[in-house]
Amino acid sequence: MQREAVRELADLGQQLRVDAVRAAAAADSGHPTSSMSAADLAAVLLARHLRYDFDDPAHPGNDRLILSKGHASPLLYAMYRVAGVVDDEELLTFRRRDSRLEGHPTPRLPWVDVATGSLGQGLPVGVGMALAGKRLENAPYRVWVLSGDSEMAEGSVWEAAEHAAYEHLDNLTLIIDVNRLGQRGPTRHGWDLDAYARRLAAFGWHTIEVDGHDVEAVDAAFAEASATRSQPTAVIARTRKGRGVAQVEDREGQHGKPLPDADAAIEELGGPRFVRVEVSPPPAVPARRHPAGGPLELPRFETGDSVATRDAYGQALAALGSAREDVVALDGEVGDSTRTEFFAKAHPERYFECYIAEQQLVAAAVGLQARGYVPFAASFAAFLTRAHDFVRMAAVRRAGINLVGSHAGVAIGQDGPSQMGLEDLAMFRAVHGSTVLYPCDANQTAQLVAEMAELTGVRYLRTSRGGTPVIYGPDEEFRPGGSKVLRSTERDRVTVVAAEATGCLVTVEDHRVQGGIGDAVAEAFADGRPVPRLVRLGVQHMPASASPEDQLHLAGIDAESIAAAVRLLVERAVVR
Repeated sequence: MQREAVRELADLGQQLRVDAVRAAAAADSGHPTSSMSAADLAAVLLARHLRYDFDDPAHPGNDRLILSKGHASPLLYAMYRVAGVVDDEELLTFRRRDSRLEGHPTPRLPWVDVATGSLGQGLPVGVGMALAGKRLENAPYRVWVLSGDSEMAEGSVWEAAEHAAYEHLDNLTLIIDVNRLGQRGPTRHGWDLDAYARRLAAFGWHTIEVDGHDVEAVDAAFAEASATRSQPTAVIARTRKGRGVAQVEDREGQHGKPLPDADAAIEELGGPRFVRVEVSPPPAVPARRHPAGGPLELPRFETGDSVATRDAYGQALAALGSAREDVVALDGEVGDSTRTEFFAKAHPERYFECYIAEQQLVAAAVGLQARGYVPFAASFAAFLTRAHDFVRMAAVRRAGINLVGSHAGVAIGQDGPSQMGLEDLAMFRAVHGSTVLYPCDANQTAQLVAEMAELTGVRYLRTSRGGTPVIYGPDEEFRPGGSKVLRSTERDRVTVVAAEATGCLVTVEDHRVQGGIGDAVAEAFADGRPVPRLVRLGVQHMPASASPEDQLHLAGIDAESIAAAVRLLVERAVVR
């Protein structure tokens, strides 16, 4: 690299530092020191390696950039100013009410594919995006993930590291900003770059150790990453937190706060600069088009038959995949139980096995939806709890994903409590903008699978292991948010599940009584209307191994227990 080019990149890094300091000073909050450590890495990436059309964020050839260390958002916004899509006035609205420049990046900005901020999530989501590019689109874009060193302690990072290497994602580059200091002091490995390199190499990654403030060395490292085949690459960069300002550089206690004297720091960094960079355009790539597929022919089940809703899910998903080429399926090595295997056999090119790594399972779904796909990700309902933070962040990301939890409730029987989904309804009901579906029979399940694909936000479908009677015909229609009256007479004195006509309600669920159907019904009467008598039947003990029939009886949610509860409720209502 010529000396002039080196100087220009170094100056650009200083501009990014100054702007990070200015933004945090204007907000009187933020993480400028974490931004300053990675500024040279960002300068080289933006000016020399990123291929992106900022006027067309949806361009199919655009590289994808994920700021996993989302607290360093001032750096990202400074990069956008360099690219000319955020002006100086907007930069100084950082963290203000109604500003697009939030404390951690969100898709309110068109160039942000996924929200970040919960550490350890950028690489797992990046794996999903890289999978889309390599396996589905055959597109030349590269996924760049800028990560902090502290978050390398997260287990989700290593789920992603193994998955990326297993899939040979050579279109994925992880840049680790090893600045040695976390929030409260030194990180686990400090500046021991080889500690990170050894671990990643053991997972099958190509690793490059570099001085993160030597722009010429960083440039060479990024070029090597792009040229590496059959392996993902990690550029492990030694940096200094607060680089360029003596008062804060590599000093503890400076995390997450504006610099003590911003004006002096800006002067020390050489003052404000207003350099613009013409980012390299992406290569010409044909617009991605999903073929229309065939007509949707959902499975049909006969009334009176006994069919497990998980079987109906698998068959319906395979049918949906035949009708829609944008539908993809993921599973956590339980596809023979969740019945995702039906989709895998019908559409193997759009099936992703994530193995026993539920965080990566949900993260990959988020990454795939960011590339325009409609993902269905399934595991046991109990195990999806491991990925709750990814589900929570999916809502922040405005991500449209379909999650399916099988083996719900005590009805799974002898496997015991470790396998029973008993908290999943509460977990998903609490997610902002979520849709929670709990079908009662096979035809209802099939209809709702098709409906899920058209919804927005986080969608959750709960399925059961054992067969249940088909009570609705195959032509019955079901809409999320609606309800059906199975049977009613003029002599009714109690309603099982939800309504207010009779003045007495019983809710029954194979789930904890906290946060499930009972709570949802109770909330419906929290608007000041007269509240009917309500009995909530659900799982209130710690189950052990037993037959499904015994489990339901012990939990008080079998037919005998429901009838007894109804009789008791009616008697009390009459006495009252």
